[in-house]
Amino acid sequence: MQPPAPGAQDESYDLLIVGGGVNGAGIARDAAGRGLSVLLVEQDDLASHTSSASTKLIHGGLRYLEYYEFRLVREALIERERLLGMAPHIIWPLRFVLPQSLSPRPAWMVRLGLFLYDHLGGRKKLPGTETVDLDRGPKGDGLKAQHAKGAHAKGKGQKGKGKAFVYSDCWVEDSRLVVLNAMDAAARGARIETRTRLSAAVSDNGGWLATIESPQGARQVRAKMLVNAAGPWVDAVLRNLGRARDDRGVRLVKGSHIVVPRLYEGDHAFMLQNPDRRIVFAIPYERYFTLIGTTDEPWTEAPGKAQISSGEIDYLCETANRYFERSVSPQDIVWSYAGIRPLYDDHAANASAVTRDYVLDFEKGDGRQAPMLSIFGGKITTFRKLAEHAMEHIAELFPEAATPWTAGAVLPGGDIAEGDFDGFLATLTGRYPGMPRDLLRRLARAYGTRTADVLGDSRTPADLGQDFGGGLHAREIDYLVEAEWARSAEDILFRRSKLGLHVPPGTAEAVDAWLAHD
Repeated sequence: MQPPAPGAQDESYDLLIVGGGVNGAGIARDAAGRGLSVLLVEQDDLASHTSSASTKLIHGGLRYLEYYEFRLVREALIERERLLGMAPHIIWPLRFVLPQSLSPRPAWMVRLGLFLYDHLGGRKKLPGTETVDLDRGPKGDGLKAQHAKGAHAKGKGQKGKGKAFVYSDCWVEDSRLVVLNAMDAAARGARIETRTRLSAAVSDNGGWLATIESPQGARQVRAKMLVNAAGPWVDAVLRNLGRARDDRGVRLVKGSHIVVPRLYEGDHAFMLQNPDRRIVFAIPYERYFTLIGTTDEPWTEAPGKAQISSGEIDYLCETANRYFERSVSPQDIVWSYAGIRPLYDDHAANASAVTRDYVLDFEKGDGRQAPMLSIFGGKITTFRKLAEHAMEHIAELFPEAATPWTAGAVLPGGDIAEGDFDGFLATLTGRYPGMPRDLLRRLARAYGTRTADVLGDSRTPADLGQDFGGGLHAREIDYLVEAEWARSAEDILFRRSKLGLHVPPGTAEAVDAWLAHD
């Protein structure tokens, strides 16, 4: 996938990128495509923290309009359709139902926001907003009837599901988005090293002399510029390098999600409004489940692996029970995850109101201090545009790398004709008639046109080697190790895929044993 690291005596790069989340991987891809030499180091697995703990949406951020984040929303809406075209295997359209029966916001305000949402970003591919009666049609299936109120109330005490607005956004396999960016960066010459951390770095002759540590030991590398894309650790990196300042910082906010057995039929999602004016999404997940999230809680500890709290579980269960007929309790949760969002500290009092916009802090260097770019904030939808903006600063030092190229450049596996996933799946099914259709659909969603690289000359499941359950076979594991930096069962079962929700007990141990044997 990439050549061995050169010897320490001559290991030198244009850029040393710290952090293997979506922003670091996106910048690595963009920079490598412009001809720069790039080393990206990630202390854990790719997307092992914030970038795999999202609500898994490519969206403009409808609720950000309440905080007048018009520039961010417009940029995100433009990127939404652009990314859909770049990776139609891992990104697809999703309709959202926004019930009004329990809304703390007047219907006219919501409709006005949706009008802006439909038109602010030059929408072309996705359908616009419509109004539906939830008592007459499948969009209301699974919802509770509520006491009627307002202009649509038909009688005192009468109950109904009321009206709802239905609008469009997109779903994304967030971890895979990061991996695909890293793969494309590597294909363009970048070096990607996981389980590798920056332990020290000093300015030296106008550039950086950095020490990085991996399971193979410590070594020194040189870089002309350092990009700090460490997410929740961005402040820690600045302190470690002696570059921290009081006038900039990151505000850590924890967001948690729960996964429960499916609460309703249909392939649409719900945007649920709570009395505290926060919103929670309920989204079809992995065919048999519903994903519910997210929360917004201040994180005051050092960055690390986050866990959902009992209070967050109660909040998400209460939200679901306010809207759905099928009750949800903590005992129904089949999986949960939490992540720490590294938001730029704009000193908002409410964690939900903290800006999701990004700030790039560029220190050009002066001959004594080496140049560095630090990334604060950001959201998964705008990672590509963030990388372009980062490259504008980087190009001040590397004028030869000034030309943007990523808009419309497909990600690995995304070169599906006209983005027609169903047509691609039909062709794949015809090519592999001996493979179960459900297996082919999952592989096509994960790998797109690279599915053939996974299947090779296999014609039946038996040709794929040891069966670990849930449709996972040895051949796919070997591909993930070779092509996608997977090193553990968790990498494979919960980041490169969500097969951890489908495999039998003991699979993780069996996968780790297979990896150890290899």
